[in-house]
Amino acid sequence: MNQHLRTDPVPFIDVGAQRRRLGPALDEAVGKVLNHCQFLGGPEVLALEAELAAYTGARYVVTCSSGTDALLMVLMAKGIGPGDAVLCPSFTFCATGEAVALTGATPLFVDVDEVTFNIDIASLKRGIGTAKKLGLKPRAVIPVDLFGQAADHAAIATVAADEGLFVLDDAAQGFGATYRGKRLGTFGLATATSFFPAKPLGCFGDGGAIFTDDAELVDGLRSVRVHGQGGDKYDNIRLGLTARLDTIQAAILLQKLKIFDDEIAARNRVAERYSAALGNLVTVPRLAEGCSSVWAQYTIRLPHGVDRDGFAATLKAHGIPTAIYYAKSMHQQTAYRAFPTADGGLPVCERLSQDVISLPMHAYLDEATQDRVIEAVRGAVAR
Repeated sequence: MNQHLRTDPVPFIDVGAQRRRLGPALDEAVGKVLNHCQFLGGPEVLALEAELAAYTGARYVVTCSSGTDALLMVLMAKGIGPGDAVLCPSFTFCATGEAVALTGATPLFVDVDEVTFNIDIASLKRGIGTAKKLGLKPRAVIPVDLFGQAADHAAIATVAADEGLFVLDDAAQGFGATYRGKRLGTFGLATATSFFPAKPLGCFGDGGAIFTDDAELVDGLRSVRVHGQGGDKYDNIRLGLTARLDTIQAAILLQKLKIFDDEIAARNRVAERYSAALGNLVTVPRLAEGCSSVWAQYTIRLPHGVDRDGFAATLKAHGIPTAIYYAKSMHQQTAYRAFPTADGGLPVCERLSQDVISLPMHAYLDEATQDRVIEAVRGAVAR
């Protein structure tokens, strides 16, 4: 049968292929935890924190229960609360702004760059001015390394320093990427990441981590992670969470970390083939100078006049799944409409929400499957 007529589904993200690759090593790692029964705070958790620190160059790593909790823990440890404003892009997953709102502070949404989809520096500056006009105190900025590519951390750091803000990098999608030759995890006061199963480095449940060089912040994070406890479990010195990473997930991540760089290289090969084949038909992702990506998603923009729903339906008919990140930017969503936006509006976020769509992306897409995706995209655009 001709390739273009095949309809058996292509995995959008193939966790199963990775599971088969790691095979007995994963079984053995989980088995050790089942045998020693230290399901919280076991030796694998400490080992993972050490390995992640070595991988990124960060001085400290504090693992936790999710990427959302990683963001929230930093904000709580820094005393962010009512009257404070935290600047963040609107074109991202809701957890970025949600963590701010949960502290009682105000997420103030800013626009993103048309090419990289990451935070726009001019809009960030306007957003700080907007916060001040509203009587809010700008305290922090949360850039997002969207779809796997690092934000412009040097420019963000300059603005933050000028305005007395701290930077909390949301690397939930970008862990493993580099900016000017350095891996994410060492930019700003702290970096938060997620180990949700679909992430480039994902566990088999929820998990997250925080990276920092600040020893005082680490003390606060470790307290917040376990109910805000102080010297002992019945001496709670602040409000906290139940936000520990369980030991089984740490054991799984230790095995996955061993093949992580190899998987990043494979993802880059897929992205390069997609871009070479589709760059004359759709707007393909472009890396900013000095940045690398881990390609958490491969997100294209459709040409004007191409119906996105029809495009997705055509690919689906050929067994090619797609996803839309994000059909509504945060400021357009019901829970976040009341929060302020930077002066000048967020036109790029709103345009992206109208025309982006993501194609299958993972380290186990062979060239034949890539060609099948490419052929289906070509056919769908032609229609």
